[in-house]
Amino acid sequence: MFKVQQTIGSVLCCKCGIPMAPNAANMCVRCLRSEVDITEGLQKSVIISWCPECQCYLQPPRTWIKAELESKELLTFCVKRLKNLNKVTTAHAEFVWTEPHSKRIKVKLQVRKEVLNGVILEQAYIVEYVQTDHMCESCSRVQANPDQWVAAVQLRQHVSHRRTFFYLEQLILKHDAAVRAIKIKQMHEGIDFFFANRSHALKFMEFVGKVVPIKSRNDKQLVSHDSKSNNYNYKYTFSVEICPICREDLICLPPKVAVSLGNLGPLVLCSKVSNNIVLLDPFTLRHAFIDADQYWRAPYGALLSSKQLVEYVVLDVESLSSEVNVAGSKYSLADVQVARASDFGKNDTIFTMRTHLGHLLNPGDYALGYDLYGANNNDIVLDKYKNLVLPDAILVKKSYEEKRQKTRGKPRPWKLKSLNMEVDDSCKKHNEEKINADYKRFIEDLEENPEMTFNINLYRDKEYQTSEMASVSDGEDVPSVPLEQLLDELDINDEEDDDDDEESMTE
Repeated sequence: MFKVQQTIGSVLCCKCGIPMAPNAANMCVRCLRSEVDITEGLQKSVIISWCPECQCYLQPPRTWIKAELESKELLTFCVKRLKNLNKVTTAHAEFVWTEPHSKRIKVKLQVRKEVLNGVILEQAYIVEYVQTDHMCESCSRVQANPDQWVAAVQLRQHVSHRRTFFYLEQLILKHDAAVRAIKIKQMHEGIDFFFANRSHALKFMEFVGKVVPIKSRNDKQLVSHDSKSNNYNYKYTFSVEICPICREDLICLPPKVAVSLGNLGPLVLCSKVSNNIVLLDPFTLRHAFIDADQYWRAPYGALLSSKQLVEYVVLDVESLSSEVNVAGSKYSLADVQVARASDFGKNDTIFTMRTHLGHLLNPGDYALGYDLYGANNNDIVLDKYKNLVLPDAILVKKSYEEKRQKTRGKPRPWKLKSLNMEVDDSCKKHNEEKINADYKRFIEDLEENPEMTFNINLYRDKEYQTSEMASVSDGEDVPSVPLEQLLDELDINDEEDDDDDEESMTE
């Protein structure tokens, strides 16, 4: 069927006389804007208060808002600061780029309003926000007296290494648990966190209790008292002790605890520590979960720790069972014949034992374990088991030390972030080489245990460069972190450089 195409007629503007589409005012857009300014009476410049210490913005009367540059939160804050904006309808809002150090924020607003004879006019204008430095109450209090804290959380663990605090530091960084801390101080056997509010310290303690087994006690000290208004100012101190049981520790369970766990052990290995402790019997693959309340009800220590591990050479392996999944890790029973690496060339002592590492070990491999044959155990709990026959050794994990020698000293393609901590004088007196050795061992643990890397953030090292002369066989079969798990650090300067490069390419 034939349809006649409709054409829209045009009229002349009553002001300038140019052809245009008809509207109720019979005026073109240019003449209409010259006659009516819908942005009249709207704010074009606003002064906002900004804290240079915590980078928060003041929302009157006393609320401080944390917002990054060109974020949705900052855009919402800027639009809400405008007065008389209810006279028009806001269609769109966006940031206009300014120099980061100019202390100016520009927002381009597009507003609509009904003008002559029902014509809706849309107009864009720019609002300039001037930042004035004004420190918030908490930051001004800290600047006046850095030691003027209200609540302190003292984390302590009475062990011979700091690997637990290295892991806890990464968890804190990932979840921003210490973002409210005004000062962090590294102590001899732990870390002190200082807060300007008691509620912030309680929230931080709640987070720590969800990732490691702890017990805590608190105390308060009167600082000042106003008898007229009956106001009291206290300083609160929270002492938090972390369970001294760590991964790979050998534990001799007390008789009552072993009975309560179904006659587990009594010699068990700690395979995992989170808010629960996972104990594994390496001879039967039986395991048990112990929470913080159960442990602190009847606490016990480790018979041998990871610093007392001895290297063994695997001579023969005979598998006994299939793989069993225990708390996210796989184990398999096997009978193995091993010899101490230090005995080679000295004697022919060979140990036969049962181990839970049957799925990992092969003849010729190296393994780390506890030497109970040559150890001098003086433990009160162990003496309670009179008829207990100790094995010659208990293997804990496979060793990659010999294979790591090829990659020793070479950089890794990833790195970790760290908290901004002050170091106490008592901590400086101790050997820094010991702390560096603990950190090196922690890095190797991350590579050997993929389940540990799931809970922390690993970042790509931009300075890392692969060597073309490196041999393909270097570091073969050595555990490493997959490149897919690495995160890129966010750098505003890098993004700006990329945008400039793209613009230059388009030109």
